[in-house]
Amino acid sequence: MRIDSHQHYWSIARGDYGWITPEIPVLYRDYLPVDLAPSLAKHGIDKTVAVQAAPTLAETDYLLALSDKDDSIAAVVGWLDLDDPDYWQHFERMRKHPKLAGFRMMIQELPDPNAVLEPHFVKALQRFEEENIPVDLLVVSHQLDTVIKLLELVPNLRGVIDHIAKPRIAEGVLDPWRDQMAEIAKHKSIYCKLSGMVTEADHQHWQPEDFSRYIRFVLEHFGPERVMFGSDWPVCLLAASYDEVIGVLEDSIPFDWSGADRDRLYGLNAKEFYKL
Repeated sequence: MRIDSHQHYWSIARGDYGWITPEIPVLYRDYLPVDLAPSLAKHGIDKTVAVQAAPTLAETDYLLALSDKDDSIAAVVGWLDLDDPDYWQHFERMRKHPKLAGFRMMIQELPDPNAVLEPHFVKALQRFEEENIPVDLLVVSHQLDTVIKLLELVPNLRGVIDHIAKPRIAEGVLDPWRDQMAEIAKHKSIYCKLSGMVTEADHQHWQPEDFSRYIRFVLEHFGPERVMFGSDWPVCLLAASYDEVIGVLEDSIPFDWSGADRDRLYGLNAKEFYKL
């Protein structure tokens, strides 16, 4: 089974996508399964993981309802506010849906990323750690020191780094991202999504080789057992088509990778991580 481990659907009229404005016309429209279906068919993608794009419980409910209507959605990664004392009750309600796979921590959006090191955050994540519940980690490369500290406190968290932690691809900057990602990769329960890379490059003038050093570093340190393909569609459309996103990844996969390695990258790892 081939799985796109990271994409989004939204309906603008719902009103909770504050970051999608008319000033971003490519994204300021509805994106639904019917829009993605041709690309999935072209590339033999059987299922997708729909990831939250708004910091609301209502949007998670919306995605779960959408998954009831479209079988191509294998799982939904929802949203939780770990500052809310009732976060666990909200999670227990949502997890009754068979396609709720986990939730995403939007560290990227925090004014101070070190807030996730506060005792109540750590206690909450330790609870998810104990129950082996998947957690997506949305971070920017300059926040990786915080992630390293967090993983010292929850070393067995079942987590995945979204978008290879958004390194400064447009500038060709690799350090300290490399050392930080290598440290994170030592945690065997942490995976990495090869997603969201094109939007970290020069949107108009990127070249496939701009990504190769980043992709190969992730593949080397996380290995074929802990990496996942994700398109980040439709956000990727700011810089590249679905075809181009797959092309960027294909150009950097090592020649000595076996068919089994590729199967893990393009689906099996996501299936195992999200317990599909």
